[in-house]
Amino acid sequence: MTNYLRDNEGKFIPASQRPDGTWRKARRVKEGYVPQEEVPLYESKGKQFAARKSDLPVGMCPLVAQAAKEKRDKQRKNKANPAPGVIVLPNNQNSNSNDTSKSAPPRDAEKSTKAPNQSKQTVNEPVVESLAHEVDELSLDPERQEQLKKLRKLKKKIREIESIEAKIKSGELKKPEKDQLDKVKRKHEILAEIQELENSK
Repeated sequence: MTNYLRDNEGKFIPASQRPDGTWRKARRVKEGYVPQEEVPLYESKGKQFAARKSDLPVGMCPLVAQAAKEKRDKQRKNKANPAPGVIVLPNNQNSNSNDTSKSAPPRDAEKSTKAPNQSKQTVNEPVVESLAHEVDELSLDPERQEQLKKLRKLKKKIREIESIEAKIKSGELKKPEKDQLDKVKRKHEILAEIQELENSK
């Protein structure tokens, strides 16, 4: 804030030294003058209203909201993010596997409780099979992956050809283009190629 001095002629800003060592001369100031840096920033009515308005729902206690926010933050912090490539099973499956590993029953008791456990296994089997299938695909050698890619492309072409044939038969496509007709003609070659790739598995 600027310091003003008064003399018999009115207010003035006294001489001051700049950072580089030179001096500013004293300046006369009219009554009511407010320096630019001391002028308050203008805020529209809408901005003032938004600043006063609370983010909380109407009637909610700020203390309760703060406690809930802290609880949510703590839960997020405790929830560990898995590393890329790690397969995370749902919570109920993890708890089942942890319980069985902690207290392994004797073999006789295991035989007697086999029937109820089989139902649990049948529930988990599709998940395990799908995960095993994904892992198998990831662990294939590059040549095998190329074959699978090619097989998928060929099957896609067959689907396109069959849709073109269906449109021609239904009359939806009255004048097929040349490339569409060429695709339809190549159907037998593509089917033979698919058969060859599937046999090479």
